[in-house]
Amino acid sequence: MQTKFVWSSITVLLFIVTILFATAIKGKSVLKTKTFTKMENKEKMKIKIWSDIMCPFCYIGKRNIEQALSNFPEKQNIEIEWKSFQLDPSIPEIPKYQDDIYRFVAQTKGISYEQSKSMHEHVVKMAEQSGLEYHFDKILVTNSLKSHILIQLAKTKGLASEAEEKLFYSYFTLGKNLNDINQLTVIGEEIGIKKDEIEKAFNNDDFVLKVKKDRQEALAYGMTGVPLLVINGKHVIVGAQQPEEILKTISKAYQEWKSEQDPNLKIQYGASCDSDGSCQ
Repeated sequence: MQTKFVWSSITVLLFIVTILFATAIKGKSVLKTKTFTKMENKEKMKIKIWSDIMCPFCYIGKRNIEQALSNFPEKQNIEIEWKSFQLDPSIPEIPKYQDDIYRFVAQTKGISYEQSKSMHEHVVKMAEQSGLEYHFDKILVTNSLKSHILIQLAKTKGLASEAEEKLFYSYFTLGKNLNDINQLTVIGEEIGIKKDEIEKAFNNDDFVLKVKKDRQEALAYGMTGVPLLVINGKHVIVGAQQPEEILKTISKAYQEWKSEQDPNLKIQYGASCDSDGSCQ
């Protein structure tokens, strides 16, 4: 008897639900569309920048990017990631003609001393247009690996941009020896990194591997020169382009990125029953 009663009760309940369901949808559109807003998306559009401290166009490129972003209304939604790229990893720490970049470049490129000096004078004028002051007569040519190790350490502290700026300025304007660990330690401390952390970094092979990995990533794009910008993983800028051109590309990439981040979920509804027992 008890089993029959239970099944009878279930049958009655199913009948009631069916009646309520049919009544709810009678004369109504079966499909409805509502828009719900997801939780705020805290992600930012990423711009990856590959550069080498020894590259004069990279410092100019950095300034031009900064100027472009200063005119971008939603720059708070942009994340810059600095990447290491040694133009010539084979350069000795103390190369021949270290203190004469004109002769060093002339020998490397197979051009005359006069051609090299004229080329550098042109770069000085380019730098001036971006508000930078280059002193090629002070430069001490060296391998840039140690500088990149400091940048990789700075990245772990959220200080990569500060490290890039200090290193560029120290090399092109002040003529500092960026192969000197003492000099690099001072630079690191000036941007807020502890001395013992800097010393450990120069003895940590993991940072060397990060430098090499960054370079390999750029080469995978088919790029062999810097500055190199990859915006939202789709738009590539090679070389120190003018701020207005960089701004155009960033704006276009941002609109694409923003459309991909659409916070509105458009949900199409049919007849359904909710967990509270209501049907409509």
